[in-house]
Amino acid sequence: MFRVKRLHTFVLQHFLLIFLMTFLICNFILVMQLLWRVSEQIMGKGIGISVYLEFFYYASAQLLPTTLPLAILLASLMTFGNFGERLELLAMKAAGVSLFNIMKPLIILVSLVACGSFFFQDKYLPTAQVKMQSLIASIQQKSPTLSIPEGAFYSEIEDMTIYVKGKDVKKGL
Repeated sequence: MFRVKRLHTFVLQHFLLIFLMTFLICNFILVMQLLWRVSEQIMGKGIGISVYLEFFYYASAQLLPTTLPLAILLASLMTFGNFGERLELLAMKAAGVSLFNIMKPLIILVSLVACGSFFFQDKYLPTAQVKMQSLIASIQQKSPTLSIPEGAFYSEIEDMTIYVKGKDVKKGL
């Protein structure tokens, strides 16, 4: 029978704080990496901040399956590293507590997070990916003239190849 002990709450308090920080940092880094990859397609189109916020929301949801394991790994390494550095892990072992009993609350928490992540990926993630791709496609179609490069041949239009010597963005020519 699993009872919540003071040791378990101590381990969970330290783990959850570090997990929240690493999750937010990892998610931010991965969203910025995605933004960097699609920046040519979505920047400078004259769209509002609400569309960018929607993009960040769907990007965060799409990157959650990558962010979650990375955050769990980093948080557990940092938690037990801090315990070892402050000799708390040594004190726990000296008190006769096995390493499995020290890690038991984290094992249960990570199992619950894994089950929640499975249902998230099964129910919500496919719709988030479809909405993300449709959002990027609609942003690309907002101002297609901005994607035509100056001083180069452009053949993305069917049955045509054009050469653009220069563009006037103010006049739309």
